[in-house]
Amino acid sequence: MKIISFLKPFVLLVMLIFSHLFLGQKINKNTKFLYVDGQNIYTPNHQKFFIQGTNLGNWLNPEGYMFFFEGTSSYRLINDAFAEMVGPRFTNEFWRNFQKNYITKDDILYIKSTGMNTVRIPFHYKMFTNEDFMGVSDDQNGFKVLDEVISWCKEAGLYVILDMHVAPGGQTGDNIDDSYGYPWLLLEKEDQKQFIEIWQRIAKHYSKETAILGYDLLNEPIAHYFDKDLPLLNSKLELLYIECTAAIRKADKNHIILLGGAQWNGNFKVFNNPKFDDNIMYTPHRYWSGTDKNAIQDFIDFREKVNLPLMMGETGENTDEWVEQFRKTLEENNIGWTFWPYKKMVPKSGMMYIPKPENWDLIVDYTKKDRSNFSKVREARPNQALVRKAMLDLLENMKFKNNKKIEGYTKALGMKP
Repeated sequence: MKIISFLKPFVLLVMLIFSHLFLGQKINKNTKFLYVDGQNIYTPNHQKFFIQGTNLGNWLNPEGYMFFFEGTSSYRLINDAFAEMVGPRFTNEFWRNFQKNYITKDDILYIKSTGMNTVRIPFHYKMFTNEDFMGVSDDQNGFKVLDEVISWCKEAGLYVILDMHVAPGGQTGDNIDDSYGYPWLLLEKEDQKQFIEIWQRIAKHYSKETAILGYDLLNEPIAHYFDKDLPLLNSKLELLYIECTAAIRKADKNHIILLGGAQWNGNFKVFNNPKFDDNIMYTPHRYWSGTDKNAIQDFIDFREKVNLPLMMGETGENTDEWVEQFRKTLEENNIGWTFWPYKKMVPKSGMMYIPKPENWDLIVDYTKKDRSNFSKVREARPNQALVRKAMLDLLENMKFKNNKKIEGYTKALGMKP
């Protein structure tokens, strides 16, 4: 065992040398795609490009808190609750219309009109499998949905970051990755194989698409809850990134690859070979911190060490005053941003507000009740007609024409509502 432990550093060194030789190939910094050079991103015309954008959260990966749910916090749990109240067929139809109505061309044109230049699109990996997801099975519609929104963005003049918010097996181990409470992706080879295969398919499909800025491989990997397992889990993240990047580069040498740190995109000490590719950058997340430079000093230190760009992939969910102060701090320190989220059913924490439907509280109350067996589900189930009406009203309220602009929040981002 001592010999094996002694050899581990040398094995890792060989792997890192291999990655430099074979993965760190020169990317085509031609006249069509954004690219990384030093600590900045540049346009096809070789002008500095500073990311200012928003996240289309909750659209292709519904999250419970966006519906005012607490314990019912991920898509799988939300879907179960809806199906218990109104049946699976009505629920499937609800999700299909949810996808159609939540983000439309009008939303994209509005985002552009405010002055933003980028949208980050979180998506669930099941959109690229034959698993049931959002009312679709057997023939999932990931490319159809993304092709449409990317075409809108291209027409509007917005760049797109594709973000795998939910990976096979789960990369976070909490509600946001719709998992079973553990980041199995980091341990299960079959999940890793599927994760890499999906990204390679995406890269092949979009290799020539100039509206795409890049691929954000994993959202907020490895939550902090798994104390004894963290060293093992953290040690596997960079190797997975290297393997996935190599697969992407076989299909696409044009687009930037964005990498998040461990523990909610916050821990970048896990990277031993952070420049294994010529067109990568790093994307921290930070919520509910201070708003001055001290709040992001650890990220700045990492950037100075690796000499690569940073983009604050997620932040926000706060007051207008906090948003404005933190946004200015990011800009003063050359860190681009995509604030979270674009719209939700809460009046003051996004650019757009979705009015809460009448009787929505019946649904919220149901999710709080004991539903641990069928008898308790029957006992807790609210009036089906009222629930169906509330769900249909939500589908109507989420349309852009029925949203309410939150001017203070948008102004806090330095944009024009």
